Amino acid sequence: MRIEIISGSPRNNSLTRRVALHLQAVLEQSGEHEVGLIDLQHWNLPPVQSVFVSIEKTPEEFKPLAERMFAADAFILVSPEYNGSYSPAMKNLVDHFPKQHHKPFAIVTASPGPMGGIRAAQQMQLLVGALFGIASPYMLIVPAVDKKFDVKGNLVDESFENSVHNFVSEFLWLAENLKQQVAA
Repeated sequence: MRIEIISGSPRNNSLTRRVALHLQAVLEQSGEHEVGLIDLQHWNLPPVQSVFVSIEKTPEEFKPLAERMFAADAFILVSPEYNGSYSPAMKNLVDHFPKQHHKPFAIVTASPGPMGGIRAAQQMQLLVGALFGIASPYMLIVPAVDKKFDVKGNLVDESFENSVHNFVSEFLWLAENLKQQVAA
């Protein structure tokens, strides 16, 4: 299965990128799935003018991104909370592509504050539904993210390890079962 983690903050010193890097490492350790990280710091997408309906109909500079988006079987959306919602850069990314019918999505939010971006997570649930995706009910909400992960994505707060494990296990259960249903 091809899983794409979307790190939704375009900021240079993104705290949420730390969580995305950690999730990528955890998923790659199993060796069962191909895991990619689409870091929006590296993709300067213009505001949406039209949907990239296929790789061939995508502007040349965004074809590598389109190849990854179209090839993905599942997505993990990782976003900070901006004024009670998720990253506008993430919304712009998903708006450039067609609906993601029946694809599994996991929702991750992170904040240096005590609420961990819960309002953004609630908004992302609506986004996944609008994309015709299927949201994993187990979200990963990361308060005090700067105290849980270092800049390289290493977990430094061992008390949070169980939360990450449960999140990944539940997401993989959903994604693997949906993939089997599609194949049947």
